Amino acid sequence: MRAVVHEGAKGTDGLRIAETTEPVPGPGEVRVRLRAAGLNHRDLFLMDGRSGEEPAFIPGSDGAGVVAAVGDGVAEVRVGDEVVINPTLGWEHSAHTPTMPDILGGPTNGTLAEAVVVPAVNAVLKPAHLSWPEAAALPLAALTAYRALFTRGRLSAGEHLLVPGIGGGVSGWALLLAKAAGARVTVTSRSAEKRARSLCMGADQALCSGGDWADELGQASVDLGRFVWI
Repeated sequence: MRAVVHEGAKGTDGLRIAETTEPVPGPGEVRVRLRAAGLNHRDLFLMDGRSGEEPAFIPGSDGAGVVAAVGDGVAEVRVGDEVVINPTLGWEHSAHTPTMPDILGGPTNGTLAEAVVVPAVNAVLKPAHLSWPEAAALPLAALTAYRALFTRGRLSAGEHLLVPGIGGGVSGWALLLAKAAGARVTVTSRSAEKRARSLCMGADQALCSGGDWADELGQASVDLGRFVWI
């Protein structure tokens, strides 16, 4: 199969398209034939952090495709199922929250390839209304926001979330997830267009990044105002 491989140099200079051996699923695993894959800042950070002397690997955490083969003991999905890949390995249920889950695509081979092998529990049936690019771009940003808000931040209904710098994937998901959980959400941005868009997405208040937040918030306290993946 063809894959995007990183080796020999740090950063994007180490990228090349290569022919590699198609992976074989073991017990409890499935091989997904990718229809679309997503690129994250994490992929760039990993490549920048390599010296170029490490073994080759295939980057990419996000992806969606069709189950092409299943290993022994797999009952969750079948060959032919359209699936979205959950890239957080070892964190399949919200009640089980590891300190720092492993993520597909570094050091394990990832989704920037024609096929990838993942645990069957990480292959989730794709909602029919999502296109392949939409499904492929969804998982890591949404899971990052979820973990930050609810696993680490313990955000609850009725609390007030401040999202600085609205407009990125994680911040957008933070807004949507917090509103779905019943929280009040204030966002900030230098862009009037992004502030207007966030209000359409459900934000309760949108502030200019360069303004006086304390004055504009008035007596409204903030319960959670900085979220990171930790």
